[in-house]
Amino acid sequence: MNPITEAVVLMAGSGSRLRVGGRTSVKPLIPVRGRPLISYTFDALAYAGVKTVYAVVGFESETLMAEMQTSIPQNLRVCFIHNEAWQKQNGISVLAASPHLTSPFFLTMCDHLFERSMIELLRDHAAMDQLNLAIDRKIETIFDLDDAMKVQTCGDRLIAIGKDLPNYDAIDTGVFLCPPIIFDYLERAKRNDDCSLADGVRLMAVDAKVRAIDIGNAWWQDIDTPEMLRHAEFKMAALP
Repeated sequence: MNPITEAVVLMAGSGSRLRVGGRTSVKPLIPVRGRPLISYTFDALAYAGVKTVYAVVGFESETLMAEMQTSIPQNLRVCFIHNEAWQKQNGISVLAASPHLTSPFFLTMCDHLFERSMIELLRDHAAMDQLNLAIDRKIETIFDLDDAMKVQTCGDRLIAIGKDLPNYDAIDTGVFLCPPIIFDYLERAKRNDDCSLADGVRLMAVDAKVRAIDIGNAWWQDIDTPEMLRHAEFKMAALP
């Protein structure tokens, strides 16, 4: 299998739900156990062999790009892509990276913490002509289930996705290994020149092009609110 050396990290949003209680840092720079949130993602990608990250920025991008430099590992190149339409849904941020990618790439969010093993799991078990999504079947462990992106699977196939999905058996962790064809599906998913990543995933699922890869006992956490942040720091204190 060819190594996966490129990744896209979405960090264009304002993170408004986390910017409370006097917090002034842009979301990727929020400290988590003494380190910027984004540094954990960069380290995990570099550990898995990624050489180039395309970071899609928008809100307060100049501040973010300047202050993020010290969080970038020496063996990782970060190329910033400014999404002028950063207030739209996250599918538009993914599309902003499309001119730069012609081979499979990792995709994750700046506000998701996850164990390095999840990236390796995707790398080692992915089908390169399909969209591969790391899913968590440990539904009872999800901190804020109402806010989570639910998925329904049939074996290793994802067949439905949505936050309000009535029937689901796993949770979307926000960590993907994508084929370049995802950009075509996102273009198809656009309505009024806007779309979410989930919209594109849903269309790919209709064509049986989405694989669900179970993360097993691995830990991850979305960081959208102060409560999620506190929970993540508590859980991380117990990790080896």
